[in-house]
Amino acid sequence: MDIGKLYAPYQITEIDPWLAPHAGDIELRMDRFKEKRWQLVADAPTLESFANGHLFFGFHRTKKGWVFREWMPGADEVHLFGEFNGWNRDSHPLDRVDNGVWEIALEGKDSLKNGQNVKLWVRHGDEWFARLPAYSTRVAMDDETKTLCSQVWDPEEPYPWTDAEFTARKPDAPLIYEAHVGMSQDKEGIGTYREFADNVLPRVRDLGYNTVQLMAIQEHPYYGSFGYQVTNFFAAAHWYGEPDDLKYLVNKAHSMEIRVLLDVVHSHACPNVGEGLQLQDGTENQYFLEGGQGWHPAWGTKLFNYGRVEVLHFLLSNLKFWQTEYHFDGFRFDGVTSMIYHDHGLGSAFTNYDMYFNMNTDLEALNYLQLANELIHEVNPYATTVSEDMSGMPGMCLPVEQGGIGFDYRLAMGEPDYWIKLLKDTRDEDWNMNALWHEMTTRRPQEKVIGYCESHDQALVGDKTIIFRMADAEMYTGMMKEYHSITMDRAIELHKIIRLYTMSLGGNGYLNFMGNEFGHPEWIDFPREGNGWSYKYCRRQWSLVDDKRLKYEWLNDFDKAMINLAKDRKLLNDPYAVSLWIDPERKIITFSRGGLLFLFNFHNSYSEQRFFLHAHTTGEGTYRVILSTDEERFGGPGLIDHGYEYHTAYAEGRGLGFDVYSPCRTAMVLERIGD
Repeated sequence: MDIGKLYAPYQITEIDPWLAPHAGDIELRMDRFKEKRWQLVADAPTLESFANGHLFFGFHRTKKGWVFREWMPGADEVHLFGEFNGWNRDSHPLDRVDNGVWEIALEGKDSLKNGQNVKLWVRHGDEWFARLPAYSTRVAMDDETKTLCSQVWDPEEPYPWTDAEFTARKPDAPLIYEAHVGMSQDKEGIGTYREFADNVLPRVRDLGYNTVQLMAIQEHPYYGSFGYQVTNFFAAAHWYGEPDDLKYLVNKAHSMEIRVLLDVVHSHACPNVGEGLQLQDGTENQYFLEGGQGWHPAWGTKLFNYGRVEVLHFLLSNLKFWQTEYHFDGFRFDGVTSMIYHDHGLGSAFTNYDMYFNMNTDLEALNYLQLANELIHEVNPYATTVSEDMSGMPGMCLPVEQGGIGFDYRLAMGEPDYWIKLLKDTRDEDWNMNALWHEMTTRRPQEKVIGYCESHDQALVGDKTIIFRMADAEMYTGMMKEYHSITMDRAIELHKIIRLYTMSLGGNGYLNFMGNEFGHPEWIDFPREGNGWSYKYCRRQWSLVDDKRLKYEWLNDFDKAMINLAKDRKLLNDPYAVSLWIDPERKIITFSRGGLLFLFNFHNSYSEQRFFLHAHTTGEGTYRVILSTDEERFGGPGLIDHGYEYHTAYAEGRGLGFDVYSPCRTAMVLERIGD
């Protein structure tokens, strides 16, 4: 980062003039950021040399044997024990060195062996307790004690990466396939990293997605937490295999031209004592805020102290570790709204700018996110960072130098909520076209968003995916291709339309959760006591989409055509769509983007629907349909003629354009094929 730029006037108030009354708050935020950055690295041009905790703490080979270090400022004694010493708690005490760091050197190459189970035996005051090292890079279940143990993990031979050329390439707009490795298999059980790489990645490549976003990768002891209650931040989850198996997955994705994002959880931590960071050295304020401030009132989890240098060292090192050790191409930051407000955004509607700039705003958390984005892009200039912020904090996706937080994209979290509400509460004939346009196109100036029409939360027990909400019980009886009913046909038609509309209009990137592209029929129910610890509903049934008798194939093929169109035409690289015509009565929306024309008909059929064009943006010429939801290969009746050529003309009182046949509940995409 150019340090000088941090002292220039902040462009954020020029980009969004509504922020002018809050210029003082923004300046305060930036002053705090500069102070914190100076505290970490003084006037060093980068943060990279600071974020190296993983290279110092934990287990490391030396010329003489091994060295182990742990930061435990509140501990009075620390011992290392495990398989290497017959679980003797007394034989290997650590020495206390500077700044609360404990250290032990073990001589001999075989004094520790890769894969051995180890723990720390810690005294705080009169109390002794076992802990796992904070920088554990491998955690696994001990067969005898049935408890999680850290494992010595420092293979002599590095993983043979082959992705150097791919990682040095600037990415296109992200078309994200969000996935959970464990539930990615058809079997009733937990999938593995290698199964995902070999069985699922080819499907992702075939569909055309250029990015995979992996959930639940950081170690978590409760499988059903969806990976959001992390205990061991540097450890790849043991549920799916060994560290090299995850590296195999990432390397294989890169060989398929697919980038990989980590769903990183730095917003809170699992409260389990003994497995994670809670009371790690016997004190509650080592990593977390003290007292009630250190607990999330809704999640029951621990909250980091972003003001403490050692905590920043831990978290920033964690980000660099996942980038350098596992070659992740960036991060989706979970729970950003919870981080950046003292009340965690609970119950707040964020209806005016004053709600972003007051005493409720957590400047230390915002400063951490600024530091994180600076670091991530220093490690890899082509990295992608995505913010899960439902509040719409201004500047979230503007560069830090401009007064922003530095993310590349934010999730357009209002879009799936809008679709749910629309489908639940409003009849098709009452849909408000102007509101539908507004919801998909309103975003902060120069800030990019990831559009999506349904989230992974909707696939969980207690909620419904879009197709389940529309088809309901007929999902179980009406998915044979020869079956037709008003309910089922509407569900199939709108499933395609909603996806194309959201992808083409709702953002500068697009996200889909694994299986939703083909209308996966079952909810996700993690194994738990209430379902007899069953994996029946914690998987993805690929056999359904592979069965050519079923409509799932239609939906899958449409998603493939839609995503490949966006990728091949670089549709989302065009920052904005241009509205051509919105007809509230006919329920028609037309627009142009990336040189293509789009027509969405949400209700009746029209033999002559005018395509009104703007001479300065779309131009005169000849057009042809290149994709429609009506195609027979996608389960439509094939009423739209893809071979017909439409010639623009001026009509009295109607302007430039041409007329098309628009069947009920269809969408079409046209390209210009000549003058």
